[in-house]
Amino acid sequence: MITTVAEAALPVDEVLRIKKRRIMPDVFTDDLRRISIVTGIHGDELEGQYVCFELARRIGENKDCLKGIVDIYPAMNPLGIDSVTRGIPAFDLDMNRIFPGNAEGNMTELLAADILKDVSGSDVVLDIHASNIYLTEIPQIRINRLHREALVPVARQCNVDFIWVHEASTVLESTFAYSLNSTGTACLVVEMGVGMRITKTYGDQLVDGIFNLMHSMGMWSGETKSPRAPIVSEHAEDVCFINAGAGGLFIPDVKHWETLRKGDRIGRIIDPLSGCVLQNVESPVDGILFTIREYPIVDEGSLIGRLLKKEVMTV
Repeated sequence: MITTVAEAALPVDEVLRIKKRRIMPDVFTDDLRRISIVTGIHGDELEGQYVCFELARRIGENKDCLKGIVDIYPAMNPLGIDSVTRGIPAFDLDMNRIFPGNAEGNMTELLAADILKDVSGSDVVLDIHASNIYLTEIPQIRINRLHREALVPVARQCNVDFIWVHEASTVLESTFAYSLNSTGTACLVVEMGVGMRITKTYGDQLVDGIFNLMHSMGMWSGETKSPRAPIVSEHAEDVCFINAGAGGLFIPDVKHWETLRKGDRIGRIIDPLSGCVLQNVESPVDGILFTIREYPIVDEGSLIGRLLKKEVMTV
């Protein structure tokens, strides 16, 4: 069943509609649990589009195994997706900074309020993001420390490689996930892959995790795969940020999720005109590289990667 969650009038007699698909078991009862899969808040993040497709496809092939309600929201920012724009076109606005919205506000605030109202009440929500066009991320779940106790056990079921518990920040209070968690609806923020691309292996990995989570919730009776045991980072000092020391073209020597020793070369920043190497980018610590620069052009200070320090690489 496909329904419209929110809509707003656009110029030239057009209408912006945000839609969802609800998949229900053949036998309906009032006590069914509900999981919501949300993606496309940022229009340049497409990894979740494949997850929505593959989840619906697998459920359709084994519909008799479904024991709960699955709501799929593939395009929360359809204008952004259609125009390959991160924010909402013409508004120069990051949609993930306007929640919880306002039913009496402008168009974007109204849309945010309607979306939040529709998703609220789910037993679990997965808010799926890719990285931007500049960075590639391993499949991970990021959790605000305020909600650690409730969300980390749920995140462990999702077959991701890494759970990053980060400190509370005022900027996060206007995000979709913070708004849901602060009102009692459990929401996990998934980050994986890279902007404007689809990484099928990551999508398949997360879909396996969603089915495992549904099984643990009593929503799925079909076959599932045992989830990976994720590394959990609990402290800010667990993560080391690597920034460019010069502007130029970054040429990587390694891939993300590789184990590095202190002093190992991550890549080079080069000058194509002079043929000079401007910087050998080296690992400052022993650890795992879980983020790496995808877009090659860098300025001084640009983020090259993130390392999880060796001493916290335990499950």
